[in-house]
Amino acid sequence: MDQVDIEEFFAPIGPVRVRSMFGGKGIYADGRIIALEVSGDLLLKADADSAPRFAEAGATQWVYAGRPGRKAIAMPYWSVPEDALDDIDARAEWLSLAIEAAERSERAKRRRPPRR
Repeated sequence: MDQVDIEEFFAPIGPVRVRSMFGGKGIYADGRIIALEVSGDLLLKADADSAPRFAEAGATQWVYAGRPGRKAIAMPYWSVPEDALDDIDARAEWLSLAIEAAERSERAKRRRPPRR
C-alpha cells in the first residue's frame, strides 16, 4: 500500500502518520502506533482485550519468523477483518479497536518500572 491508499483506508478515524520501519510502515494516530503495513499486508494492533474479536472475525495474528533457528514470535497485530474492507462503518469500528489497544498499551508501559 502506498501513502495515499493508507490515508484513504484510515480516513474514518482522521489523519494518520506513516513512518518507514522494519522493512514496512508503521501507522500512527495521535502519536500511537495502531497498525503496520508489512509486505503489502495491513495489520491492526490488538491486545488481550481485543484479540478475541479479531480471531472471531477470521483475522489472523502476525507471527514474525525472526532469526533462523529461533522460535517465531506472535506480534500484537492482526489482519484486517473482511467486513472492514468493504464497509466503512465496520472499518471505523475495527480501527477504533486498534486505537483502544494502542492506548491500553501506552498506559501499561507508563505503569511498568524501568528496566535495569
